[in-house]
Amino acid sequence: MIHRAATFLLTCALLTGMHCTTASLSAAEPATIVTFGDSTTATRGPLVVYSMILAKELPQQGVPVKVINAGIGGNTTQNAIARFEKDVLAKQPDLVVIQFGINDSAVDVWKDPPAKASRVSQKQYEANLRTLIDQLQQRDIKVILMTSNSLRWIPRIKKLYGKPPYDPDDPQGFNLFLKDYVQSVREIAREKQVPLVDIYAAFEEFDKQPDQSTDDLLLDGIHPNTAGQRKVADLLIPQIKKVLAAPQK
Repeated sequence: MIHRAATFLLTCALLTGMHCTTASLSAAEPATIVTFGDSTTATRGPLVVYSMILAKELPQQGVPVKVINAGIGGNTTQNAIARFEKDVLAKQPDLVVIQFGINDSAVDVWKDPPAKASRVSQKQYEANLRTLIDQLQQRDIKVILMTSNSLRWIPRIKKLYGKPPYDPDDPQGFNLFLKDYVQSVREIAREKQVPLVDIYAAFEEFDKQPDQSTDDLLLDGIHPNTAGQRKVADLLIPQIKKVLAAPQK
C-alpha cells in the first residue's frame, strides 16, 4: 500500500517545486486511521473517547482523516491476532494505533480456584505485538504503539483483585504485572523503530504533580474518563501528524 498522505506530499513537491507541509494535507484524500485496542480504546456510552477527538480535531488542524475505532472490551493480543484481518487489514488503513496490555497482564485471582498467571504470558504478548507490527510493516502501513494507561484501586476492583500476588494496600498494587508489559511495549517500539506514545508514563507523571492524581483521569480505576481521553488525544495528535507527514520508506 502506498501511503496516501505521503504520496500527496511527494506529488505536491514535484508538481509545484515547493516544500509541502502538513498544512497541505487538507487537499489530500483522507488518511484512514484504525485505533486498535481493548476497552480503553472502545466506545463507552456517552463518553467522548480519543478516537472521536482525533476524527474531529485532526481535520480542523489541516489533516483530513477517517478514524475507525476497532477497540473491543476485554480483548487481549490473542483476540487481536484473531480479528486482525477483519477489523484492521480489511479497512485498508494508512496508519494503525495499537494499544493492548491491561487484559493480557491481568491475573484473575477472583476465580475459583484463583488464576496464578496472567491471561496472556508476557512472552506471548511480546510475540503477538511483533506479529501485528510485522504484518503492518510488510504492507507499508504505518504504526504507532501506545502503552496502556496505569490503573488505580477502587472498592469494586479491590474486592475482585485485592488478593495475593496483588497488594491492595499499595496504591500501585494493581499495576503489579501491567508495568512489566508496558516495558515490553517500550522495548518493542525501539526494536521495530515505530513511534511510541507512552500513556502509562504520562498518567504516572500527572500523578506526581501537586493537587492531582491519576484517579482524576479514570472513570473506574481502569478506563480513562473525559480528562483521561483528552490527555491521550493530546499526546497522540502530534505524533499522528508527524507520522502521516513523513515520507513512506
